[in-house]
Amino acid sequence: MNERHNTIRISTDARTIVSIDDFSFVPNDVTFLFGESGIGKSILSKAVYGLHDPDELTVEMNGRPYHHHLRSAWVREVQKNSFFVFQEPSSHLNSLMKITEQLTEGSLCRADNEEEILHHLWQTTRDDAIRRILDIYPKPYRPSGGEKQRVLLAMAFKKITIFQQVNEPERPTFFVFDEPTGSLDDNYRNVFLEFLFRKYAKQPFTVMFITHDYSIISVIYKKYTSILDRIHFKELTRQSDTRVSIHDFSADDYLRWLDHARPAPANRRVDNETPVLQVAGEFAIFNRSHAIYRDPGHTQPCDFHIQAGEMSYLKAPSGVGKTTLAKIVMGLYAPQTFSMHLCGMRITERTGNGIWRKKIWGKKAGMVFQHADESLNLQATVKEVFGGLPTKRKITTDVLKLQLMELFEGEITESFLNKRVGLLSGGQKQRLNLLRTLILDTDLVILDEPLNGLDFASIRKVLSILEEKRRDGTALLVISHNEEIFDHIVDPGNVYYLA
Repeated sequence: MNERHNTIRISTDARTIVSIDDFSFVPNDVTFLFGESGIGKSILSKAVYGLHDPDELTVEMNGRPYHHHLRSAWVREVQKNSFFVFQEPSSHLNSLMKITEQLTEGSLCRADNEEEILHHLWQTTRDDAIRRILDIYPKPYRPSGGEKQRVLLAMAFKKITIFQQVNEPERPTFFVFDEPTGSLDDNYRNVFLEFLFRKYAKQPFTVMFITHDYSIISVIYKKYTSILDRIHFKELTRQSDTRVSIHDFSADDYLRWLDHARPAPANRRVDNETPVLQVAGEFAIFNRSHAIYRDPGHTQPCDFHIQAGEMSYLKAPSGVGKTTLAKIVMGLYAPQTFSMHLCGMRITERTGNGIWRKKIWGKKAGMVFQHADESLNLQATVKEVFGGLPTKRKITTDVLKLQLMELFEGEITESFLNKRVGLLSGGQKQRLNLLRTLILDTDLVILDEPLNGLDFASIRKVLSILEEKRRDGTALLVISHNEEIFDHIVDPGNVYYLA
């Protein structure tokens, strides 16, 4: 293999952000790069692509100042022939231009298959459905996150088309897909993968696919075994606060672990047993009606309930309202029509806000929010994050260290306890986010994307802790795009669908 090797160091005036001795990939092959959020996958890929501003970051590439890399023929060719699909599409779409204008901006106008690409990514032949997206000026909540994601993917596919039309396969490419399926359900993820590999089979190009979705491994081994020799699974791991390394990730380790995963037994109700949570099967909020179903085809409406010692899984495509329902249960959103029983208390849309503050928050129910940055005080220290919580026992330093050791590697030092949360990686923040809620020991825990930003080792630890909580009688409500994992560990009788 003719690997391309890069030694990279990225810093500011104040500190080193990340460094790696060998960030390598094979040209014209596909690399899936795993690793916890914030460890450096994106910033290193941007450095290779030539996207950093030397006035904002100090970057050394292979022992030389960054401007040598930026002026190299390889970078100029890569930027001409390739595309970088950014993790946050909202920040890379121009709110002052219609999406249709952005899809034909610059060199993208040279691709003649836009209609084919859009119809495939949206899985429709209806031009009116596509037109409703194209005529929009993108705003924070319009189109949806999944639709914005597919717009950026469409741009990438247009660049692939342009590259392949020239038919000069020796030209360097470096297509980067940074969490391209983060806002897509499994169906649309698989549609994207099928389209990507169809284009790849026509004429190979270099792909760096950054993801936390380990279930992609199963898809590759089921559908794309013919090109396994061109696919590499890698994982970025931390060696110190700022130094990372890249190594082969064993697909077999993941597949064997998944094969041995078994669903927790459902706690079948008896007539005199009161659910921890029971939600009426229909509710309305923001002038939209929602319904809960037993089946993915939405033919069996039902109430939603969780018993003590159960894990239930709520499924729906991105943007349908899973997190909205969770926030209604937690008293954070005011619904128009709603009814539930929580730990014996009946709550409707007319219930006052005080009941959550007095009886529910941190006492009966807790919620692990999807985005740790929005849940934690980034200016607080790790130790301060746990201060003031209504815990059932006092959180001493020794107790806190024992709790943190469940999800953090190595010794928990005073230096770590006094570290500012904003300086932690995304994966570290997510683990802190989880522990902060679990330490409350509430009857109900709602987990919104609990595996978000975690590497495989942390995923296994988190699931082990959740299983301990379930065995101790905690009712767990899970919202997650990690369908493969939770389909394996949640009893089918405890899976619900929202529409």
